Amino acid sequence: MNEALIHQLGDELYAALRGCEVVDPITNRHPEIQIADAYRIQQRMLARRMQDGERIVGKKIGVTSRAVMNMLGVYQPDFGYLLDAMIVNEGEAIDAKTLIQPKAEGEIAFLLKRDLMGPGIGNADVLAATECVMPCFEIVDSRIRDWKIKIQDTVADNASCGVFVLGDRAVDPRRIDLSTCGMVLEKNGDLVATGAGAAALGSPLNAVAWLANTLGRLGIGLKAGEIILSGALAAMFPATKGDNFRVSIGGLGSCSVRFI
Repeated sequence: MNEALIHQLGDELYAALRGCEVVDPITNRHPEIQIADAYRIQQRMLARRMQDGERIVGKKIGVTSRAVMNMLGVYQPDFGYLLDAMIVNEGEAIDAKTLIQPKAEGEIAFLLKRDLMGPGIGNADVLAATECVMPCFEIVDSRIRDWKIKIQDTVADNASCGVFVLGDRAVDPRRIDLSTCGMVLEKNGDLVATGAGAAALGSPLNAVAWLANTLGRLGIGLKAGEIILSGALAAMFPATKGDNFRVSIGGLGSCSVRFI
């Protein structure tokens, strides 16, 4: 794809974000699009947001669990960027009108104390670089109409980032088994999903290592102080006004979010 089209599509997604509107799938309109093109579109969309004064605070890994892969029909992980405007504090309500077609995912978040620069990063490197882990909600949101996405669509749309909520308890990851810790997800008081750390590429540590190595091949590192969302541990669930969600993860605690 030429630079003019990359800018056009990135600007279109930026406008959809700001206007809380949807666009038709890029892959339908430009079937020739490659994943590398999609990441260039993502960078254009991010640049527009950063021109508004937003800043990068971390990164996210998307499409890590089999449940989400099957739901979306996308069968490989991707990554996107977290911006400070995406942060929602624990206990703070989310105005449903500020999102387009949100879905809630329960995840494990990492806070880094050291830089990680791939390739060659393994799980031990991730543990050594991690300050703490926390339960979290990622509220994914797609600017693509009806979530009719292929991998190129979600990549271009910053891995379908919406907002995220971190739990208020920080845990040393060396004190728990991140692969076997169980997750319970409740919606409006009803149990809707269970999962475990192994849902995220076998372990959240694997997911963060994959991200560090994937970005490292592009000359991009994970930075000390960044938040890394390691991927959903179960299916994602639509969120609308009046919904309340709670995720509990063994050894980590819980996180809750409500929509008004």
